[in-house]
This record gives sequence, structure tokens and C-alpha cells, in this order.
Amino acid sequence: MKDSFGREINYLRISLTDRCNLRCRYCMPERGISKFSHEEMLTLEEIYEITKAFVDLGINKIRFTGGEPLTRKGIVDLMSKVSKLEGVKDLAMTTNGILLKEYAKELKKAGLNRVNISLDTLDEDKYNLITRGGKLKCVLEGIEEAKSVGLTPIKINTVLIGGFNDDEIESLVKLTEKDEIDLRFIELMPIGEA
Repeated sequence: MKDSFGREINYLRISLTDRCNLRCRYCMPERGISKFSHEEMLTLEEIYEITKAFVDLGINKIRFTGGEPLTRKGIVDLMSKVSKLEGVKDLAMTTNGILLKEYAKELKKAGLNRVNISLDTLDEDKYNLITRGGKLKCVLEGIEEAKSVGLTPIKINTVLIGGFNDDEIESLVKLTEKDEIDLRFIELMPIGEA
């Protein structure tokens, strides 16, 4: 497949769910969002068939996102099926990391290559505040588990917020000094409640 400029298209992002186990202040209202009913969402079988069709057209890099993809039941089985498609070279996931410790080993075994993890602060109180109740410890344990099973290189996505976490840039960069971790700073976009 080629775009209108003749560039090869080989990358596909698939959102598996609108659900998330956090309520980050810049992303979601405190009360959450109106969720799609089960009948309105693609089944995992449909997602697989769509993915297969794109792979047949030349897609070889696939990223699963959400919401939070690890809240979707059957995620490991889907990864396993997609990783076995002939032509898939890279299978990745973007996650908030809360459930990663629990799933990392199974996901690696199923064929997931690497993860991007959203992490805006290394301060427990700030993390709890920005996520409206999330536990930083769960994310840090998820990162360690991802490293230990080889879901690398790990990419950390950090939304920089002036007056909130911009004083932590140096601490966040230190995460990359000795491990296979890449850090990306993301601009806060003025949407939603932000």
C-alpha cells in the first residue's frame, strides 16, 4: 500500500477498547466516559480478521492501544494469533503499565515484541493525583517485569505539564541511563478537562 505521496504504508494502530483503569486528568473526565456497549465494539475475531487483511496488503508493524488494551479480555490470545501472521515483523502495545506485571510474561510468550508505557511522574503522590487513584508502584513493577521478559526496548511516554512534572525531567531521563528504555516527552494538548 502507498499513500498519495508514494510512501509505503506498513504500520497499523488498533484501539482495542475505549475502557481504561485510570482517569488521568488530561485525558478523561473524573466520572469517566460513556462507554460503547459490547455489541457496538468489534469482537477479537473481527479485529483479527481486519488485522489479517491489512497484513495481506503489506502491513508488517502493528501497535495495539486503547483506552487501556490490557483491560480487554482475551488480549493474550489475540496477540498470539496476530504474531503468527506471516509478514508481521513488529508487534507492540501502548499501555499505562498498571496490569503489565501480571501480563508481561504471557504477552512476550504470545509474540509481543515491545511496549510503550505512559508515565508522567516518579512521585507517588503526584501519580495518584494525575491518575485519580493510580498506584505508581504497579507501573514501576510492570516496567521491571517487561525488562525481565524482554519486552524491549521499552518506551516511556511522558506528558510534560508546566508546574506539575517539569521539575522531574532529569529524574525521568535517568531511567534511560542503564536500561533499554527510551523516553519521549509529549506536549500537553488542550483538550477535555485539561
